[in-house]
Amino acid sequence: MPHYSLHPDARARRSVRLGACALALLASIVVLLVTVAPSAPAASTGAASAPRCATSGLVMWLNAEGSGTAGSFYFKIELANLSGRTCTLAGYPGVSAVNLRGRQIGAPAAREVTGKPGVVTLAPEAQTTAIVRVVDVGALPASCHPAPAAGFRVYPPGQSTSKVVPFPFRTCSNVHQGTMSVRAVKNE
Repeated sequence: MPHYSLHPDARARRSVRLGACALALLASIVVLLVTVAPSAPAASTGAASAPRCATSGLVMWLNAEGSGTAGSFYFKIELANLSGRTCTLAGYPGVSAVNLRGRQIGAPAAREVTGKPGVVTLAPEAQTTAIVRVVDVGALPASCHPAPAAGFRVYPPGQSTSKVVPFPFRTCSNVHQGTMSVRAVKNE
């Protein structure tokens, strides 16, 4: 069997080609590792990038199993995400009493601050609540001008459109007599 010996210049060229092949192989492995590496969890990017819940994608109702204390009644306004995509709510809904024609009666609900409001992320069909306190107008002076209300007009946090949640109750028509307060939305 013949034995071939490489010329020194041929050996140098061969070493350079082997080095280049090794670098190309290493670059391919790095590209493969980067494309196969696990990405960041969906929760951390999904929650931050989820849009605000639009009024049109929410269904709202009143949980009338309220509780009462010393002249006030507490109710839960339930908000369910039926938009088909994840969205967020943060802060206080706007709430006011309305008559049968949908016109506001009296003063809107004041914010009842119980801490810093958090962001509530709602997956499709998930729901959240906001607590509404309604003062018993029977315990207030006649200057309150009691009037029947047909329900609550509710603006979800950060929205300029509303929906009416039917619920008959009595409230004050005097805009200077606040009879309602609302807490920030939260998960239960």
